[in-house]
Amino acid sequence: MGLVHEIDYGTPASRSDKQVTLTVDGFSVTVPEGTSIMRASMEAGIQVPKLCATDMVDAFGSCRLCLVEIEGRAGTPASCTTPVAPGMVVHTQTSRLKDIRKGVMELYISDHPLDCLTCAANGDCELQDMAGAVGLRDVRYGYDGDNHVRAKNDGAANFKWMPKDESNPYFTYDPSKCIVCSRCVRACEEVQGTFALTIEGRGFDSRVSPGAHQLFLDSECVSCGACVQACPTATLTEKSVIEIGQPEHSVVTTCAYCGVGCSFKAEMRGEELVRMVPYKDGKANRGHSCVKGRFAYGYATHKDRILKPMIREKITDPWREVSWEEALTYTANEFRRIQYQYGRAAVGGITSSRCTNEETYLVQKLIRQGFGNNNVDTCARVCHSPTGYGLGQTFGTSAGTQDFDSVEHSDVIVVIGANPASAHPVFASRMKKRIRQGAKLIVIDPRRTEMVKSAHIEAEYHLALKPGTNVAVMTALAHVIVTEGIYDEAFIRERCDWSEFEDWAAFVAEPQNSPEAIEALCGVPAETIRGAARLYARGGNGAIYYGLGVTEHSQGSTTVMAIANLAMATGNIGREGVGVNPLRGQNNVQGSCDMGSFPHELPGYRHISGDAVREIYESLWGVKLDNEPGLRIPNMLDAAVEGTFKGLYVQGEDILQSDPDTKHVAAGLAAMECVVVHDLFLNETANYAHVFLPGSTFLEKDGTFTNAERRINRVRRVMSPKNGYADWEVTQMMAQAMGVDWNYQHPAEIMDEIAKTTPSFAGVSYDYLEKMGSVQWPCNEKAPEGTPIMHIDGFVRGKGKFIRTEYVATDEKTGPRFPLLLTTGRILSQYNVGAQTRRTDNVVWHEEDRLEIHPHDAENRGLRDGDWVRIQSRAGETTLRALITDRVSPGVVYTTFHHPNTQANVVTTDFSDWATNCPEYKVTAVQVAPSNGPSDWQVEYDEQARQSRRITLEAAE
Repeated sequence: MGLVHEIDYGTPASRSDKQVTLTVDGFSVTVPEGTSIMRASMEAGIQVPKLCATDMVDAFGSCRLCLVEIEGRAGTPASCTTPVAPGMVVHTQTSRLKDIRKGVMELYISDHPLDCLTCAANGDCELQDMAGAVGLRDVRYGYDGDNHVRAKNDGAANFKWMPKDESNPYFTYDPSKCIVCSRCVRACEEVQGTFALTIEGRGFDSRVSPGAHQLFLDSECVSCGACVQACPTATLTEKSVIEIGQPEHSVVTTCAYCGVGCSFKAEMRGEELVRMVPYKDGKANRGHSCVKGRFAYGYATHKDRILKPMIREKITDPWREVSWEEALTYTANEFRRIQYQYGRAAVGGITSSRCTNEETYLVQKLIRQGFGNNNVDTCARVCHSPTGYGLGQTFGTSAGTQDFDSVEHSDVIVVIGANPASAHPVFASRMKKRIRQGAKLIVIDPRRTEMVKSAHIEAEYHLALKPGTNVAVMTALAHVIVTEGIYDEAFIRERCDWSEFEDWAAFVAEPQNSPEAIEALCGVPAETIRGAARLYARGGNGAIYYGLGVTEHSQGSTTVMAIANLAMATGNIGREGVGVNPLRGQNNVQGSCDMGSFPHELPGYRHISGDAVREIYESLWGVKLDNEPGLRIPNMLDAAVEGTFKGLYVQGEDILQSDPDTKHVAAGLAAMECVVVHDLFLNETANYAHVFLPGSTFLEKDGTFTNAERRINRVRRVMSPKNGYADWEVTQMMAQAMGVDWNYQHPAEIMDEIAKTTPSFAGVSYDYLEKMGSVQWPCNEKAPEGTPIMHIDGFVRGKGKFIRTEYVATDEKTGPRFPLLLTTGRILSQYNVGAQTRRTDNVVWHEEDRLEIHPHDAENRGLRDGDWVRIQSRAGETTLRALITDRVSPGVVYTTFHHPNTQANVVTTDFSDWATNCPEYKVTAVQVAPSNGPSDWQVEYDEQARQSRRITLEAAE
């Protein structure tokens, strides 16, 4: 096993369909028109020396190492900036070129530290490689005189020298080793789109500068790592490489953070992870990364991680470490006792959107086969369950329609209730690049997010609607499209039910749905709504991307259907550059839904009431399945409070922090007699647990994740599980303890069972994934290579279904007591409930949740930036510090939910989506006032959590 090496072709690939043939060093090579000579040479296996060129950014032509000679042309043009031509004859190695390259390298080395043996990049330095490639043996210019290398020249201070910048927690910047190739600057601009770096000075005084001569930590740098990856020297180096040394082998795996599903090379020394490097062949991320996936993996070895099973009889008792056998036997006995005492339906389970498809499949199988009921649910209940319902009703399938590459063909991009720059940053970079190339952007969000305006991008329209009025705004957009006749009649007649369209069109055309009528309701000017509708309908390929700002409402499912209506009405379905695309929050929330984690569905979104579907599993599992849907998470908690639900197995979720109305969740958990938490850390839910089963990280297991574009990606084990077992093995041992006969030897066998029983996964196997890299479901006989774009020739359900979307105001109203509306979201550096990212150096960017409040509202309450404030709703109250900003509108406040000591969800209510019970996180009526300290609830919670996390020092037998 060695390092996974990727070829750097020097310049990006050309997309031209026309082919050109040329000769390079006597070898004939055929490449697409527009390809650089450098890339064509590399295609032929001939490497032209280079320093400023890399295939992640456009050609620059500054280093002058890649010069070539072309027959019939004078001079020595740069191969990176010179395109191929038919019949061209290129020479990459001549005596003239050798002399030029050697002279150029001498100049570079004359102003570079000669500490190669102790340099962190030793063995992974392109400058070192190129010095060898050009045959450099001496530097005629010497090392005296002006330089950037030494702090002093002849005893006097050298003002061209700069000290190393170690402010960033993950990498260092050593200006003395910089060759000013501009690769880092271009990566920040072209790949990431932040424009945080620049070249300051001219000529010999040139140097890379974060921002306006700032430290990296103080600049606009988002620590995505693109600059570090692009750097050809040790100028920008991971601190982990400096500390550990160069890696000696690597394994390609998939990130376990957001729903983008980035592929990485986990580069190792033995079983120690040196660094995560984005994999260029990863079809979701195309070689890019964000701060979380690139650097925030330290939680895997954090001291808080629990590595031994623990049990206790009462939640007031301290934890006691036990053997795996004792923990699993105790769990099985308790679940059997509860079912005997209270009935078969008195227990259930929650699957994890952070675990693999295979692990999620086993948990729902355990509940259906081992527990004998359908009481299984997943975190999608509280995020994207309305997506499953809404898209299932309109299109016939519960997932997004496009792959991520599709955005490169979009002309109009609509972002609704999502902030990709914070929650899905790698995809946001691709989206912003397309906008810089000329695509138009419409943002529909109560808050002025980074997507509304940032470096070199600005939304054509920002519909800063009042929280809770999504359906009204969507219907007003449809009103404009219908009444102005800018819908795609040919598409509708061919692909949709025309009579349903006519009914829907008549509904949206009613005067009460006009932008003028809706303006007073939603706060968006009518002309802004009309302009956005016209742009989407007439602007070419229109793509809609939406997030939890759509689904986490009492009308979440209705809004999803309204979005689908818009796409069908304008013909923006079934080809590249268009579509309806939910931006999934967690790494495998799509997969957890696919695997049958809902109480009413078996894997592949097939309803449990279907006799033929149940027969598939009954014959395979040897049990009779209940044909009635089981309990959803809110139903489980309600039943627990009522005394009829007594046992819960929670794998990799923290419902006490992530679910709404925290007090109700705590009451439900406290009423249960056996709560089993299977996780990495003693999370908030574990405060009410009786059994704790230590989990494994994505680095310690094999499996698959399915990302937001339905892409099934391999997860590969890179180190041994520190707890002894992968999560799928723990679930299997629990099943065996309960008397279920399972004997899987590897997750590949679980995937084979999934493929055997689930039509959309029928063509998926580990062998096939090794061959293809990844595939997008459906992957079966009809689509053997997967399905990047859905609904090309027709909708899954047959004809697309238009559905009336009547606006119904939420029951959560503002008033004199609670005059403000609270909405919630995420921040770039933190992830979900923060259990992972809070245990990394990412806390330097976000060490606490803050309450964003408009200056007008803050002034009315006598608040200053940084003041402690109490936020109170009908459900509860908490305290946190204020952040005064005009990113939110007057009357709206906003916070994140990454820190348990804040617990925004103690404030949120139990209102939920009418179809799916998805909580209404985004609309809570609140009051904000100055505070002198933590709320009573926070004091009580902290004390209860402290007591709950005690672990007895008594040795396990």
